[in-house]
Amino acid sequence: MNSNHKITERSEFYSNGKLLLTGEYFVLDGAKSLAVPTSCGQDLIVEPIHESHLIWNSYTNEGDCWLEAIFDVPKLRLVSASFNSEDEGGNDQLTEDLEEILNQVRNLNPSFLNSDKGVLVKTNLSFPKNWGLGTSSTLINNLANWAKVNPYELLQNTFGGSGYDVACAKNNTPILYTNIGKEPIVERVEFKPSFKEQLFFVYLNKKQNSRDGIERFKKLKGNLKSELKLISQLTDSFIKCNNLLDFEKILVEHEQIVSKTIQLKTVQEELFTDYFGQTKSLGAWGGDFILATGNDDTQNYFNKKGFQTVIPYQDLIL
Repeated sequence: MNSNHKITERSEFYSNGKLLLTGEYFVLDGAKSLAVPTSCGQDLIVEPIHESHLIWNSYTNEGDCWLEAIFDVPKLRLVSASFNSEDEGGNDQLTEDLEEILNQVRNLNPSFLNSDKGVLVKTNLSFPKNWGLGTSSTLINNLANWAKVNPYELLQNTFGGSGYDVACAKNNTPILYTNIGKEPIVERVEFKPSFKEQLFFVYLNKKQNSRDGIERFKKLKGNLKSELKLISQLTDSFIKCNNLLDFEKILVEHEQIVSKTIQLKTVQEELFTDYFGQTKSLGAWGGDFILATGNDDTQNYFNKKGFQTVIPYQDLIL
């Protein structure tokens, strides 16, 4: 895009990535869950141009363009698109979904891009796209801020889910999240355990499709009244805990409840039976990040198992 095509106005929006520490799956049905925003996220930069087009470019954390799309305005009709199909983690379905998302924004705000004035949009991730830290939720929140619409409503009209990820996108502290109705209950909390230097995030080398996990949960869950109550109680215990051994017991109990409900082995049973600490899945089971308690040997243990991304808690969380 030549610089003489641009008009001087410019808007910029930023949203945090996310991790769900407690309540995976159960957060969908209203369990009180602890979620934390990450120190990395995604921005969205809007610059007016003279052409009657929305020109969209999405960039990875390494500056590679993984999605290019051109839409007519004001029709918001896709003219052309290309994406990097070799990009690890695939295109996250956004090439297919982007037109639908933009039209859902228009449904919520009929004046959104409803003129022949074009714009150039750039999105920039500050984490690897395959990490599962919220490529979609940061996009939804940024678009909602740009168009001045409700991000939870936009999420429900597009990707669906509990909305905890959008809440993380908007908050700079850990949150207690309860999914009730259109407007969830979001409570900012402190989560600074005395043993946080013994907590690590380990990437399992594959991005998990949370939609598949949600479908499995819905199919198997049955009546969860007692489990929902237990998960909510464990979330409270998780926040208040100031002893690592007690904390590990909470992780084990939480893992067992989820394991029984979705009929899958815990990640410790599946991959890390000989690990000296305790591990816990975060979000949809089978991929993305896990939480691990540990010590100076933790990095070495996971590296030997083939998991190179081991991040100390305080290096990833805001």
